[in-house]
Amino acid sequence: MRLLSMSQPFLLAPIAECAPGPPGVQVRLAVLGARGVGKSAMIVRFLTKRFIGDYEPNTGNLYSRLVHLEGDRIAVQIQDTPGCIQVQEDCVQVLDSLSRCVKWAEGFLLVYSITDYSSYQSVLPLYQHIRKVHPDARTPIIIVGNKADLLHARQVQAKEGLQLANELGSLFLEISTSDDSQGVCDVFQYLCKEVSKLQHVGNMDRRRSSIIPRPKSPNMQDIKRRFKQALSSKVK
Repeated sequence: MRLLSMSQPFLLAPIAECAPGPPGVQVRLAVLGARGVGKSAMIVRFLTKRFIGDYEPNTGNLYSRLVHLEGDRIAVQIQDTPGCIQVQEDCVQVLDSLSRCVKWAEGFLLVYSITDYSSYQSVLPLYQHIRKVHPDARTPIIIVGNKADLLHARQVQAKEGLQLANELGSLFLEISTSDDSQGVCDVFQYLCKEVSKLQHVGNMDRRRSSIIPRPKSPNMQDIKRRFKQALSSKVK
Protein backbone atom coordinates (compact mmCIF):
# COMPACT_ATOMS: atom_id res chain seq x y z
CA MET A 1 0.00 0.00 0.00
CA ARG A 2 1.31 3.45 -0.88
CA LEU A 3 0.13 6.85 0.26
CA LEU A 4 0.51 9.15 -2.71
CA SER A 5 1.94 12.65 -2.46
CA MET A 6 -0.23 15.73 -2.90
CA SER A 7 0.41 19.20 -4.26
CA GLN A 8 -0.85 21.02 -1.14
CA PRO A 9 -0.58 20.41 2.60
CA PHE A 10 -3.93 19.73 4.19
CA LEU A 11 -3.45 19.70 7.93
CA LEU A 12 -5.48 22.08 10.04
CA ALA A 13 -6.99 24.49 7.56
CA PRO A 14 -9.41 25.97 10.12
CA ILE A 15 -13.01 26.78 9.33
CA ALA A 16 -14.51 29.06 11.96
CA GLU A 17 -17.86 27.42 12.48
CA CYS A 18 -18.29 27.29 16.24
CA ALA A 19 -19.97 30.04 18.22
CA PRO A 20 -17.82 32.02 20.68
CA GLY A 21 -17.83 31.04 24.31
CA PRO A 22 -15.79 28.76 26.56
CA PRO A 23 -16.69 25.10 25.95
CA GLY A 24 -16.58 22.53 28.69
CA VAL A 25 -14.68 19.85 26.80
CA GLN A 26 -12.67 19.88 23.59
CA VAL A 27 -12.04 16.79 21.47
CA ARG A 28 -9.98 16.36 18.30
CA LEU A 29 -11.04 13.70 15.81
CA ALA A 30 -9.66 12.57 12.45
CA VAL A 31 -11.48 10.69 9.70
CA LEU A 32 -9.18 8.60 7.50
CA GLY A 33 -9.71 6.28 4.57
CA ALA A 34 -9.35 5.80 0.84
CA ARG A 35 -10.80 8.06 -1.83
CA GLY A 36 -14.55 7.92 -2.35
CA VAL A 37 -15.53 6.12 0.85
CA GLY A 38 -17.70 9.02 2.05
CA LYS A 39 -15.55 10.69 4.71
CA SER A 40 -16.66 14.26 3.92
CA ALA A 41 -20.29 13.21 3.60
CA MET A 42 -20.14 11.55 7.02
CA ILE A 43 -18.72 14.66 8.69
CA VAL A 44 -21.25 16.99 7.09
CA ARG A 45 -24.08 14.58 7.94
CA PHE A 46 -23.04 14.60 11.60
CA LEU A 47 -22.64 18.37 11.85
CA THR A 48 -25.61 19.52 9.75
CA LYS A 49 -27.88 16.44 9.46
CA ARG A 50 -27.81 16.99 5.67
CA PHE A 51 -26.55 14.50 3.11
CA ILE A 52 -24.52 15.71 0.15
CA GLY A 53 -23.59 12.95 -2.24
CA ASP A 54 -20.93 14.59 -4.41
CA TYR A 55 -17.84 16.41 -3.24
CA GLU A 56 -14.88 17.91 -5.00
CA PRO A 57 -11.64 16.18 -3.98
CA ASN A 58 -10.60 18.10 -0.89
CA THR A 59 -7.22 19.13 0.44
CA GLY A 60 -8.40 18.45 3.97
CA ASN A 61 -10.73 20.65 5.98
CA LEU A 62 -10.89 21.13 9.71
CA TYR A 63 -14.48 21.44 10.89
CA SER A 64 -15.07 23.12 14.28
CA ARG A 65 -18.43 22.97 15.98
CA LEU A 66 -20.04 23.05 19.40
CA VAL A 67 -22.19 19.98 19.93
CA HIS A 68 -24.32 18.82 22.83
CA LEU A 69 -23.58 15.37 24.17
CA GLU A 70 -25.62 13.99 27.08
CA GLY A 71 -26.23 17.47 28.44
CA ASP A 72 -22.64 18.67 28.07
CA ARG A 73 -21.41 21.17 25.53
CA ILE A 74 -18.36 19.89 23.67
CA ALA A 75 -16.15 21.70 21.18
CA VAL A 76 -15.45 19.16 18.46
CA GLN A 77 -12.77 19.55 15.83
CA ILE A 78 -12.93 17.02 13.00
CA GLN A 79 -10.08 16.75 10.51
CA ASP A 80 -11.17 15.55 7.08
CA THR A 81 -8.35 13.96 5.05
CA PRO A 82 -7.93 13.48 1.31
CA GLY A 83 -8.42 10.05 -0.21
CA CYS A 84 -4.76 9.68 -1.18
CA ILE A 85 -4.48 5.94 -0.66
CA GLN A 86 -3.85 3.26 -3.26
CA VAL A 87 -3.15 -0.38 -2.53
CA GLN A 88 0.01 -1.24 -4.47
CA GLU A 89 2.62 -2.90 -2.29
CA ASP A 90 3.34 -3.88 1.27
CA CYS A 91 5.45 -0.73 1.52
CA VAL A 92 3.76 2.19 3.27
CA GLN A 93 4.96 5.71 2.69
CA VAL A 94 3.14 8.10 5.00
CA LEU A 95 2.85 11.76 4.13
CA ASP A 96 4.29 14.18 6.67
CA SER A 97 0.96 16.01 6.67
CA LEU A 98 -0.94 12.81 7.39
CA SER A 99 1.49 11.96 10.18
CA ARG A 100 0.94 15.39 11.72
CA CYS A 101 -2.79 14.87 11.53
CA VAL A 102 -2.50 11.50 13.28
CA LYS A 103 -0.32 13.05 15.98
CA TRP A 104 -2.79 15.92 16.47
CA ALA A 105 -5.95 13.83 16.78
CA GLU A 106 -7.20 12.08 19.91
CA GLY A 107 -9.72 9.73 18.30
CA PHE A 108 -10.04 8.16 14.86
CA LEU A 109 -12.58 6.87 12.38
CA LEU A 110 -11.13 4.51 9.79
CA VAL A 111 -13.67 4.41 6.98
CA TYR A 112 -14.00 2.05 4.04
CA SER A 113 -16.78 1.46 1.53
CA ILE A 114 -18.48 -1.92 1.50
CA THR A 115 -18.57 -1.56 -2.30
CA ASP A 116 -14.78 -1.19 -2.67
CA TYR A 117 -12.56 -3.99 -1.39
CA SER A 118 -9.36 -2.00 -1.91
CA SER A 119 -10.63 0.64 0.52
CA TYR A 120 -11.09 -2.15 3.07
CA GLN A 121 -7.47 -3.19 2.52
CA SER A 122 -6.38 0.36 3.35
CA VAL A 123 -7.66 0.11 6.91
CA LEU A 124 -4.96 -2.11 8.41
CA PRO A 125 -1.92 -0.02 7.34
CA LEU A 126 -3.64 3.14 8.57
CA TYR A 127 -4.42 1.46 11.88
CA GLN A 128 -0.81 0.33 12.25
CA HIS A 129 0.45 3.84 11.60
CA ILE A 130 -1.90 5.30 14.21
CA ARG A 131 -0.64 2.80 16.78
CA LYS A 132 2.96 3.76 16.01
CA VAL A 133 2.15 7.38 16.75
CA HIS A 134 -0.21 6.57 19.66
CA PRO A 135 1.16 3.39 21.27
CA ASP A 136 -1.33 3.74 24.12
CA ALA A 137 -3.94 1.10 23.27
CA ARG A 138 -6.60 3.24 24.93
CA THR A 139 -6.58 5.72 22.02
CA PRO A 140 -10.04 5.10 20.50
CA ILE A 141 -10.22 3.88 16.90
CA ILE A 142 -13.52 2.90 15.25
CA ILE A 143 -13.65 0.99 11.97
CA VAL A 144 -16.62 2.02 9.85
CA GLY A 145 -18.01 0.26 6.80
CA ASN A 146 -19.90 2.97 4.91
CA LYS A 147 -22.50 2.78 2.10
CA ALA A 148 -24.39 -0.07 3.75
CA ASP A 149 -27.44 0.84 1.64
CA LEU A 150 -25.67 -0.40 -1.53
CA LEU A 151 -26.06 -4.08 -0.75
CA HIS A 152 -26.35 -5.00 -4.43
CA ALA A 153 -22.78 -3.73 -4.97
CA ARG A 154 -21.25 -5.17 -1.79
CA GLN A 155 -17.64 -6.36 -2.08
CA VAL A 156 -16.81 -6.50 1.64
CA GLN A 157 -18.91 -8.76 3.84
CA ALA A 158 -19.90 -7.55 7.30
CA LYS A 159 -18.13 -10.53 8.87
CA GLU A 160 -14.85 -9.39 7.26
CA GLY A 161 -15.12 -5.97 8.86
CA LEU A 162 -16.05 -7.51 12.19
CA GLN A 163 -13.18 -9.99 12.04
CA LEU A 164 -10.64 -7.24 11.30
CA ALA A 165 -11.99 -5.09 14.13
CA ASN A 166 -11.80 -8.01 16.57
CA GLU A 167 -8.20 -8.72 15.57
CA LEU A 168 -7.29 -5.07 16.12
CA GLY A 169 -9.33 -4.65 19.29
CA SER A 170 -11.52 -1.93 17.77
CA LEU A 171 -15.23 -1.27 17.52
CA PHE A 172 -16.83 -2.01 14.13
CA LEU A 173 -19.99 -0.55 12.64
CA GLU A 174 -21.65 -0.59 9.23
CA ILE A 175 -23.61 2.55 8.39
CA SER A 176 -25.32 4.29 5.51
CA THR A 177 -24.49 7.98 5.46
CA SER A 178 -27.19 8.65 2.88
CA ASP A 179 -30.01 6.75 4.60
CA ASP A 180 -29.22 6.75 8.31
CA SER A 181 -28.42 10.12 9.88
CA GLN A 182 -28.80 8.68 13.39
CA GLY A 183 -26.28 5.94 12.71
CA VAL A 184 -23.70 8.52 11.64
CA CYS A 185 -24.40 10.61 14.74
CA ASP A 186 -24.07 7.55 16.96
CA VAL A 187 -20.60 6.82 15.55
CA PHE A 188 -19.29 10.34 16.18
CA GLN A 189 -20.97 10.68 19.56
CA TYR A 190 -19.52 7.37 20.74
CA LEU A 191 -16.05 8.48 19.64
CA CYS A 192 -16.48 11.82 21.42
CA LYS A 193 -17.42 10.01 24.62
CA GLU A 194 -14.42 7.68 24.40
CA VAL A 195 -12.03 10.61 23.88
CA SER A 196 -13.62 12.49 26.79
CA LYS A 197 -13.14 9.46 29.05
CA LEU A 198 -9.50 9.20 28.02
CA GLN A 199 -8.97 12.90 28.72
CA HIS A 200 -10.49 12.46 32.19
CA VAL A 201 -8.16 9.54 32.95
CA GLY A 202 -5.17 11.56 31.72
CA ASN A 203 -6.12 14.52 33.92
CA MET A 204 -6.44 12.23 36.96
CA ASP A 205 -3.01 10.70 36.25
CA ARG A 206 -1.43 14.16 35.94
CA ARG A 207 -3.00 15.29 39.21
CA ARG A 208 -1.70 12.20 41.01
CA SER A 209 1.82 12.68 39.66
CA SER A 210 1.81 16.35 40.71
CA ILE A 211 1.11 15.52 44.37
CA ILE A 212 4.35 15.74 46.40
CA PRO A 213 4.36 13.15 49.19
CA ARG A 214 4.51 14.69 52.66
CA PRO A 215 7.74 13.88 54.48
CA LYS A 216 7.32 11.56 57.42
CA SER A 217 7.47 13.12 60.85
CA PRO A 218 10.51 12.05 62.85
CA ASN A 219 9.87 9.29 65.37
CA MET A 220 10.88 10.95 68.65
CA GLN A 221 10.95 7.70 70.59
CA ASP A 222 13.35 6.20 68.05
CA ILE A 223 15.59 9.29 68.26
CA LYS A 224 15.70 9.09 72.09
CA ARG A 225 16.53 5.39 71.93
CA ARG A 226 19.42 5.97 69.55
CA PHE A 227 20.69 8.90 71.69
CA LYS A 228 20.73 6.70 74.82
CA GLN A 229 22.59 3.97 72.92
CA ALA A 230 25.19 6.47 71.81
CA LEU A 231 25.69 7.77 75.38
CA SER A 232 25.97 4.28 76.86
CA SER A 233 28.62 3.28 74.29
CA LYS A 234 30.70 6.36 75.23
CA VAL A 235 30.48 5.56 78.93
CA LYS A 236 31.81 2.07 78.28
